[in-house]
Amino acid sequence: MTLELGGKGPNIILPDADLDSAIPTVVSVGFLNSGQACIAGTRVLAPRSRLPEILERLKAAVAVIKVGESTDSAVKIGPMVSRKQWDRVQSYIRVGLEEGAELLVGGEGRPAGLERGWFVQPTMFVGTNDMRIAREEIFGPVLCVIPYRDEDEAIAIANDTAYGLQAYVESADVAHAHRVAERLESGRVVINGAPHAPLAPFGGFKQSGIGREYGRYGLEAHLEVRAILG
Repeated sequence: MTLELGGKGPNIILPDADLDSAIPTVVSVGFLNSGQACIAGTRVLAPRSRLPEILERLKAAVAVIKVGESTDSAVKIGPMVSRKQWDRVQSYIRVGLEEGAELLVGGEGRPAGLERGWFVQPTMFVGTNDMRIAREEIFGPVLCVIPYRDEDEAIAIANDTAYGLQAYVESADVAHAHRVAERLESGRVVINGAPHAPLAPFGGFKQSGIGREYGRYGLEAHLEVRAILG
């Protein structure tokens, strides 16, 4: 038996990151499948030394994301899968406000011009890792930006979660990103938006599941080992 369960993936923007490439990656993996993805990088860890610039760029990028029907090729975010899920996402947006998170873009209700359908505004908060919006899987287009002081604190925040499915690291120095990745408690770590690798093992640590899919690791889950002695 293998279980691939939920996630609350951190995306660490290191201080040396090239924001011209990092910001589109952060937005893309954060709102993957309209946020309805276990591997979405919904906790964005940003260095305080570059926080104003990062927030400004993220806010501008999120504000122009088009929401609507999938028949429009310009649309990047579609509807939630059901009214139940729409209600759930709306409740988390309210929770974020009640917890004191700073709302940068988006918020409750449908986007302007979409009076029908289970559409959610792409939403971004600045908060802390102890908030529910940072600890619980929302499964919708909601990002929580969490500032950090230094690399050790970033790694501590990233690992301070019940989940460990897929994490992300953004850095102009790939060797540096690999060193950070090795310290993360996550079944997969994606550096600078690297493409999906179907032969690499995929699966979670902690409450994100047990076992692995893909490649020989996925095959081994369906095999029994036999020993013949003597």
